[in-house]
Amino acid sequence: MPLIEISKPLMIGYQKTCDCSPKHINCMTAKEWMQSQVAIWEFYYQKRDIRDKHIHPAVFPIALPEKCIRLFTHKGELVIDPFVGIGTTLVAAQDLGRNAVGFDLKAEYIELAKTRLMSNQDETVQIAINDDALNISEYFEEGTVSLCITSPPYANLLNRERRNKSKRGDLRENEHFLEIQQYSADSRDLGTMNAKQYASSLGNIFEQILPLLKPKGNCVINISDYWWKGQRIPIHVNVIETLQKVGYELRNTIIWDRRNIVNKVGIFGWPSNYITLTTTFEYLLHFWKPSN
Repeated sequence: MPLIEISKPLMIGYQKTCDCSPKHINCMTAKEWMQSQVAIWEFYYQKRDIRDKHIHPAVFPIALPEKCIRLFTHKGELVIDPFVGIGTTLVAAQDLGRNAVGFDLKAEYIELAKTRLMSNQDETVQIAINDDALNISEYFEEGTVSLCITSPPYANLLNRERRNKSKRGDLRENEHFLEIQQYSADSRDLGTMNAKQYASSLGNIFEQILPLLKPKGNCVINISDYWWKGQRIPIHVNVIETLQKVGYELRNTIIWDRRNIVNKVGIFGWPSNYITLTTTFEYLLHFWKPSN
């Protein structure tokens, strides 16, 4: 894999290297395209996926960014992840021959992300950078990014003792019971913020990312609503409103059906309080940069 110097801006490839028609938005066949038309997606974990919550409390499967990268980019194009965590998006991009850069506040996550990237034979590069997402615009020229795919912290969802209410009763008091699995105590960390602060900070970050996207460049955000002090927090609505306010256009709302990876759930709220298990699904909000 080619080495690249961490500079501002980065000297990194962003032009497609495939032979696809300029009118095509990806390298997919018609059959592959049809399989992506259904707006309910399922993913399965691979052996390479890291699922240990002591390492990272919320890692999405490699298959999730992989599907988005296939759908919204060509080989050789540039993908970014402003909240890359332990590098899952970078692993998917490397598998698919896309250049990619990920950012995270936590140095330990970035070091682990680097170890997950293996040498490959093509000319693409994948880089993990320990920096605040607010500084992303310093690393790229405008109009060079084809896709931003990320799963930001879900506001202050993890900033409390874990009570495992969605698990079967005899499984609740597991090794993580009453544990606070917060990403960090850094005041810049979105996971330390309430919903209002979160939306405002997310807007500041994505407002700076927008000029970096190519015209009709895509942005996919994985997000979930949550409960806080007995109330449902519709954080996906806040994210949609915030990104529209700073100039993005909402294109699709996709449901990530997680039932196949959520095991041994408990009877939640029975028999007096009907509450759905939000652990069984999450949102994939798809935006793009309007061409005008």
